[in-house]
Amino acid sequence: MPTFIPGPTQIEAAGSPPKRIEEYIGRINSGSEGVSVARMQSPEGWSEPGQKPEFDEYTIVLKGLLRVETDSETIDVPAGSAIIAHGGEWVRYSSPKPGGAEYIAVCLPAFSLETVHREE
Repeated sequence: MPTFIPGPTQIEAAGSPPKRIEEYIGRINSGSEGVSVARMQSPEGWSEPGQKPEFDEYTIVLKGLLRVETDSETIDVPAGSAIIAHGGEWVRYSSPKPGGAEYIAVCLPAFSLETVHREE
């Protein structure tokens, strides 16, 4: 039987200035541990600490530009494109351009604070 999700749960985000996270599917909103799906809205100038998550993160940028830094390169991901950050690799996200970014993030398995391994 399908599970209807009437709306997202807003989650507190890491980084500054604050970004908006709306989790539709995941550990908090639907009790799903296998996958999380969230809509992100990050303002211009937002940046979060680097992290080395245990999960893969699939990101589709809907508006603006998302910057993704790794140990070896910096990739600007514009609206209409996507990027995959693989588990076990260091990554840092930011939205440095005017207008910020809006994107969908899918994590396999689901995002958790225990498995994201953010820098302090």
